[in-house]
Amino acid sequence: MLSQLVANAMHSTPQGFVGVSLIFLYFCLIVVTSFARIKKGDHMRH
Repeated sequence: MLSQLVANAMHSTPQGFVGVSLIFLYFCLIVVTSFARIKKGDHMRH
């Protein structure tokens, strides 16, 4: 799946490549942040 995303992004315009890269980085940031919060236990405080 990741290799197909990269291959398709390489065939797009420079703007499309930057957009796909930024969306992927944002997704990674969301995943890492959620795992960090779960490990820390911040989600338990209301």
